[in-house]
Amino acid sequence: MASMMAETVETLLKNKRYSSLRDVLSSMNEADIAVIFEEVENDSIPILFRLLPKDLAAAVFALMDSDDREMLIRGFSDSELKEVFDELYIDDAADIVEEMPANVVKRILRNTDPEMRHTINEILKYPEDSAGSLMTTDYISLRPKMTVSDAKKRIRRTIADAETAYTCFVTNDDRTLLGYLPIKDLLLAGEDERIEEIMDKTIICVHTHDDKEDVAREMSHYDFAAMPVVDDERRLVGIVTFDDAIDVMQDEVTEDIERMAAIAPNEESYFKTSDIKHARNRIVWLLVLMLSAAVTGAVLQRYEAACASVPILISFIPMLMSTGGNCGSQSSTMIIRGMSLEEIKLRDFFKVVWTELRVSVIIGVTLSVVNGIRIWIMNHDLTIALVVSLSVSGIVVVSQLIGCTLPMLAKRCKLDPAVMAAPLITTIVDAASILIYFTIAAKFFNIA
Repeated sequence: MASMMAETVETLLKNKRYSSLRDVLSSMNEADIAVIFEEVENDSIPILFRLLPKDLAAAVFALMDSDDREMLIRGFSDSELKEVFDELYIDDAADIVEEMPANVVKRILRNTDPEMRHTINEILKYPEDSAGSLMTTDYISLRPKMTVSDAKKRIRRTIADAETAYTCFVTNDDRTLLGYLPIKDLLLAGEDERIEEIMDKTIICVHTHDDKEDVAREMSHYDFAAMPVVDDERRLVGIVTFDDAIDVMQDEVTEDIERMAAIAPNEESYFKTSDIKHARNRIVWLLVLMLSAAVTGAVLQRYEAACASVPILISFIPMLMSTGGNCGSQSSTMIIRGMSLEEIKLRDFFKVVWTELRVSVIIGVTLSVVNGIRIWIMNHDLTIALVVSLSVSGIVVVSQLIGCTLPMLAKRCKLDPAVMAAPLITTIVDAASILIYFTIAAKFFNIA
């Protein structure tokens, strides 16, 4: 759909039908326009952007790719730059400033009004991964002694600058958070009722220095559209809105996926990342895993005599290592997911181990029986069938215990559990699988 619209836009632009182009763009959602901007030629973006109405242009600008934003900023006149930033919400403006080069930042701040400049600088002082860096100061606040009628008048005056109106926050004169009021409750209340009579006095908030991932989880837990952010004196300094929380969750999932694949996290998109950076993000872990695989080689070398005396043993190694790696990966994935959703706590360590042990016994017995029957039918060798079946059972149990314990131990050591995911666990499990297999084989075939 986006590609078709991009072709339509480019056709209108090529034919210089600017009036029709303005009508088409003005009827679209800002998110769809931002996608179209990614599809069209870079030279077309400034022309298209200038055709947009002022408020729509600002909304699109906030959603654009950082490189395209920088290109537009460099092409803006000072008055155009001021117009765009005057229409932006504070948190979007701060995010844009944070990702721009120093010379561009100076120009942006020079062309914003003093109040916005001060607020942006205040937000940028907070740690990058904190609630303070994520919040916006564009919210609606009410006083407890206001009547509903007065509150509605205040909302009408300030709603244009507020990022969300779903929830109003109640504070006293020194901005101490007293509670919140959903707009639905306000609309249903009588005109003469006081805010303090209808507001929710349960104070649920986050601190400016709380981790933004924790903030996103809290918002999901309480099903909030906006989460109030307070300072050390419990004064309301901003709010985190659900759209920013969704971005945080998406970034967290992306980072975990990268770590689980033994790739260093990267904030840039795939095509925006250089080949050298792609390689650098992957090569360190690949080197570690390659060198650690030498342990598996050492175990195989230790049982070289067993392989020579019973050559058929070699043919089952890939299957056993694959089974162990898959079991370990499944277990670690479930545990990492559980910890991410806070379903599993560190205090649940032994409970998790006991659960995985029971599950692994069921899986191990099932796989070993099926595999034993298959080998006996195909090879007509009961001893080999028993060796492989017993090995499968032991490998499955050990692999799942490794898969469930390593992520929790990583968490205990203040590391990201995702680093203990598939590649590292598979490498450890491979060595364990070979050791279990040849230990059992040596007993059955009396091999030293």
